[in-house]
Amino acid sequence: MSLQGTDAHRNADGTLPALVARAVAAARAHGFAHACRPEQGRLLHLLAAGATHGIAETGTGCGVGLAWPASGARPGTRLVSVERDTERARVARQVFRHHEEVEILHGDWRRVEEHGPYDLLVLDGGGQAKGDGAADPARLLPPGGTLVVDDFTPATTWPPLFDGAPDRPRLHWLEHPALHTTELRLAPDLSVIVGTHWPRRA
Repeated sequence: MSLQGTDAHRNADGTLPALVARAVAAARAHGFAHACRPEQGRLLHLLAAGATHGIAETGTGCGVGLAWPASGARPGTRLVSVERDTERARVARQVFRHHEEVEILHGDWRRVEEHGPYDLLVLDGGGQAKGDGAADPARLLPPGGTLVVDDFTPATTWPPLFDGAPDRPRLHWLEHPALHTTELRLAPDLSVIVGTHWPRRA
């Protein structure tokens, strides 16, 4: 989730996929300001086209971040998202009520483990190694599967720093032994970690 991410869609309202526009309207109606930004959404829209079997997300919010890959996915691709807030999960289910391929789960982010593996896993509301545990790409992704970890400030040093100390969550993913990863800068103030599950050979 991004600070003021919902409002960031205002300048793109005329070009948004219909499902994304619906989710943004729901987020605004319910006062949810922290949807993913359009820059993130467009990346997820692109990556979803390569996911032939399944896509998962942690942190549904009101469904904006899920609507982007749902709009770009191939027909028949299943999408699972987990939201810990009861009301936001209800709102998101309404957004996707005509999309049988989408399932919104209520609970802790670890519920994504109930339905894996996935071709694309987006960590935006848990499992990011930022204090509430870290998702295991070896369990949740097949070889060649893609991981996206949202909402970093672009790094300007190595090792990357946060409050003057090494940025442990970012390093967790950049140095993960089961992933080939890179940091992508999506805007001057926004970057994401993108990784491919690449199991080590014995």
